[in-house]
Amino acid sequence: MRFTSHMQTALFEARAAADRGEVPVGAVLVDPRGQVVAQAGNRTRELHDPTAHAEILVIREGCAKAGSERLPGHALYVTLEPCAMCATAISAARISRVYYGAADPKSGGVAHGARVFSHPQCHHVPEVYDGISAAEAEALLTDFFKAKRP
Repeated sequence: MRFTSHMQTALFEARAAADRGEVPVGAVLVDPRGQVVAQAGNRTRELHDPTAHAEILVIREGCAKAGSERLPGHALYVTLEPCAMCATAISAARISRVYYGAADPKSGGVAHGARVFSHPQCHHVPEVYDGISAAEAEALLTDFFKAKRP
């Protein structure tokens, strides 16, 4: 099977989140055949839900469609390094691969901060690929926060 990146779709979702006043993070969940199962952008403000990160939303939808709490063989594309909450959900869902764009030194939970996947308590560690379309993802975030804090 040929590799196809779905980061452009995740970036589309991040832009849509920014247009709604949400932090511009987007995510796409892809099944083992390479088909998009779910895509979303952050909706924490809209839903008044601190857990409504893009990753959590696509994992919820993917699990509902699969009729299971686990998503083996699935890949997750996300524009920003997942936070500790999202990394824990990724592990619990048994997602096989995570592709992310921008690093998050302040709130990341994969390569920074909690480093969830490196803990001995972590039951499942996905393959992680970082830096995918990082410059574009970083620019979205920088522009968003620059506009919020002139």
